[in-house]
Amino acid sequence: MMENMIIISHRGNTDGPQTASHGENHPNSIIEALSKNYDVEIDVWLIDDKYVLGHDKPEYEINKLFFTNRLWCHAKNLPALHNMIHDGIHCFYHNTDDATITSKGWIWTYPGKQIISNSSIAVIPETIKNYDISKSGGFCSDYTNYLEIYK
Repeated sequence: MMENMIIISHRGNTDGPQTASHGENHPNSIIEALSKNYDVEIDVWLIDDKYVLGHDKPEYEINKLFFTNRLWCHAKNLPALHNMIHDGIHCFYHNTDDATITSKGWIWTYPGKQIISNSSIAVIPETIKNYDISKSGGFCSDYTNYLEIYK
């Protein structure tokens, strides 16, 4: 099932959810997850024309050079979405939608919602009992270091 799937670390988490002060969306956690060959979903704000990482609030200012093609950037405000699209950064925006489309054409699917063949990314599948992600194009998880839970 997983050999062709994209595996995405949720906010840089690999061993389970962390608090922001202990690594979630922290640049070091993101770099570590990338070094393990995972893609990474990050939360990005645009504040005073600067990119800042953080889920509930902007916390870690980053340089535009930080962005790689293996990041899936969740715009947390509309200025971030606008600037990331303009800068050619892979991004998406959603709030309570069942799914949204990323700037590279992937369907980012809210946890537990319908998967559309291999073009969908299943988000946090470990939170949904009996959630079949076998036909998805990939998944975004807090537990990427424990891939056996998806087999």
